[in-house]
Amino acid sequence: MPSLLRDLSRALLEPGGPYLFVRLVLIGYAISAIGRLIPVRRKQAAEYRRRPGRTAVIGATGFAVAAAAVAAPYLAAAAGTPVVRPKSHTAAGHRLSQQKYLGVFEPAEATSYQQVTAFGNAVGRQPDIVLAYAGWNQAFSAKFADTLLKHGAEPLIQLEPNHISMKAIATGHYDSYLRSYARQVRDFGHPVILSFAPEANGNWYGWGWTHTSPATWIAAWRHVVTVMRKQGATNITWLWTVNINFPGSGPVRDYYPGASYVNWVGIDGYFVRRHATFGSVFERTLRAVRKITSLPVLLSETGAGQVAGQARVIPGLFAAIKSHDLLGLVWFDMAQHQGLYHQDWRIEGHPAAITAFRRALASMK
Repeated sequence: MPSLLRDLSRALLEPGGPYLFVRLVLIGYAISAIGRLIPVRRKQAAEYRRRPGRTAVIGATGFAVAAAAVAAPYLAAAAGTPVVRPKSHTAAGHRLSQQKYLGVFEPAEATSYQQVTAFGNAVGRQPDIVLAYAGWNQAFSAKFADTLLKHGAEPLIQLEPNHISMKAIATGHYDSYLRSYARQVRDFGHPVILSFAPEANGNWYGWGWTHTSPATWIAAWRHVVTVMRKQGATNITWLWTVNINFPGSGPVRDYYPGASYVNWVGIDGYFVRRHATFGSVFERTLRAVRKITSLPVLLSETGAGQVAGQARVIPGLFAAIKSHDLLGLVWFDMAQHQGLYHQDWRIEGHPAAITAFRRALASMK
């Protein structure tokens, strides 16, 4: 009997073996069972009020998409499909390719790459960045990163210390977690864009403006970077993420950790109003950043809602990325229906927006 169980275990674990379907069923049920427990951030567009908490978005239907995601590597291997590698950049965070980044966030990306692929098909190019949000004490997901790697993308992870003291982070209370996370990223061995405690100039997070002093925030950021670098995680590009300025926001300059601790700057901002333009949304913050540093800038989280008029906004957005020599953008591709700051940001399902996006993206080299 032990010999039989051992042989069965080997067969189930063998890639491309005769028990692929059984593996899919078992793994699919496991993912479906735990899916409801996985928190995914329900984003609110920038401005002026506390963001709602995380909410689970993986339902019982997760089995089908999860099974498809698990099957993909086996089917690709059986067909001899080559693995696509993400575009690389130097340790200082500069692109080796002149092509602009196209990134995306999809609400079900953790269980299936299908939504990311659908977005890429809609806009005419597959993303090379996929944005994800990670809670504190959450391990680095090598499986998620491997999935992205196989599709030619790299992860952009926003590490969010919710309900955690920034002072405790700065004084080393969580160093064991940081060392473990860094080793996991190091062992992955491919580019990872990592941000920590994002949008600190906003007041909707405990680590942000009016809640945690800029000096404490900077001390925590520097400590996180220092601890992870000591573990040899040289494949991390450190993204300092700020929110667009708005009445009542904190000064961007007050939160800058210094050039020794940052590779890229990320700016988060959304087009929410009818007459919004790149100038009205991003220019003020971009000018403030340029006064602080000449590091590359990525629009690390953006979207245009139906109120703002996606098809109208998109050409100007891409033109400004090119004229300001920005790295590119990450599109928050999620449908929300909770007022002005929770609009439907998705491109899919909006033909005029898709056409505008495809044309603008094709011209942005």
